[in-house]
Amino acid sequence: MTSPILVTGASSFVGIHTIIQLLEQGYSVRGTIRSLEKEAEVREAVGKFVQTSDRLEFKAADLNQAAGWDEAMHGVDYVLHVASPFPLFEPENEDELIIPAVQGTLRVLRAAHKAGVKRVVQVSSVAAISAGHKENNKAFTEGDWSIVENEIGAYSKSKTLAERAAWDFINGSENTHGMELVAINPPLILGPVPNKNFRTSVELIRTYMLGQVPGVGRIKMGLVDVRDVASAILLGMTTPEAAGNRFLCSGGTMWLKEIAGTLHKEYSPRGYKIPTFEFPSWMVRFLGLFDKKIARVT
Repeated sequence: MTSPILVTGASSFVGIHTIIQLLEQGYSVRGTIRSLEKEAEVREAVGKFVQTSDRLEFKAADLNQAAGWDEAMHGVDYVLHVASPFPLFEPENEDELIIPAVQGTLRVLRAAHKAGVKRVVQVSSVAAISAGHKENNKAFTEGDWSIVENEIGAYSKSKTLAERAAWDFINGSENTHGMELVAINPPLILGPVPNKNFRTSVELIRTYMLGQVPGVGRIKMGLVDVRDVASAILLGMTTPEAAGNRFLCSGGTMWLKEIAGTLHKEYSPRGYKIPTFEFPSWMVRFLGLFDKKIARVT
């Protein structure tokens, strides 16, 4: 494979780890970033793990704008679409998140199709699978979709509608040359942080480490290592049978209290004040009305 692999959202947590694995496996990589001013920062982050050499290049492209995408797609056979809006807090107007997610996905797919790309691997989320269901103890599969008609958060709705839009494009009349799609659906993504500038699920750990909340909610969450997500993305690109499929990518589940307890055991001897008190559910809902950080991370 001599043509570069395009990674959108190259400055993101998942994007950087995906680039690292591509370079380790000998691929040439082209990453998109919103501004080329970020290039040095991304190169430095990647360079902590692997020699970047001359097999890594960058193009400026923003999900909210048409400019740059045709140039980014030139000569590319495979697109790993990692870029997506990720808020630290739920926006007051859900369209602030939904419209960029959906329109950005379609913008990438249309540019990829125009360039003759063979396959797009889209990083979606378990939030596009499990939100809005009323059944307790339901075992979710790739055949499930979040129910956007029910009351779900803006982030879950944005991931669901963006992935739905992607499949509609692939299965619709616009896809005239049979471009393929693979979706990777991870839960909470954790792992080695390559730099200080991140707006990801790792913020949960940072918030606990800094003692910015007084306790944790009684919530069990799916977890996955970012390196496993990157590996799944690469397998989605290289495995012929993956075309047309979604893949849940999870390493297990933990209660938030267990996560906080693990951090407390490791870091409290070093002076960190990790909260381990478990709020009852009613208290989380009540406190979340007044403190967005509590609503987000508990």
